Amino acid sequence: MAIEDGVRESTQSWREVLLSLKSRGMNAPKLAIGDGAMGFWAALGEVYPTARQQRCWQHKTMNVLNCLPKLSQPKAKAALHNIWQAETKKDAEKAFDLFIKTYEPKYPKATLCLQKDREELMAFFHFPAQHWQSIRTSNPIESAFATIRTAPNAQRAASQEMVCCT
Repeated sequence: MAIEDGVRESTQSWREVLLSLKSRGMNAPKLAIGDGAMGFWAALGEVYPTARQQRCWQHKTMNVLNCLPKLSQPKAKAALHNIWQAETKKDAEKAFDLFIKTYEPKYPKATLCLQKDREELMAFFHFPAQHWQSIRTSNPIESAFATIRTAPNAQRAASQEMVCCT
């Protein structure tokens, strides 16, 4: 829908992209999916304040695991998967709480990383279950642009400016 030059992942760059989309008739999305890019979320809140926000579970899992020692990561990864692969939101909430109780005493940084986006990580449960696989992560979107990122000219350009794909 839009490919724009931007200054890294700034709020202003994302605001310009979203305002352009809005001026061309795009209604407020029911759900926006992305990683923790603060500029995007700030601009989304300004331009489309009614859009529900879904944080990417793949990115969040990597961020949480990076706060843990290597030996603890496989078990923690399985516990994180129990959250986002739960059959119901209630089951996911139980798995979330169990993760926090299990890891918070020894690894508070990992649990804080997870807890700070709790609501946004669970947003996909407000939509029909048949869509959950597609909307709980931004990886399908990122995969579509993988060839753009690997092109030599794109690599040089990306080091100097951000390309926003929405």
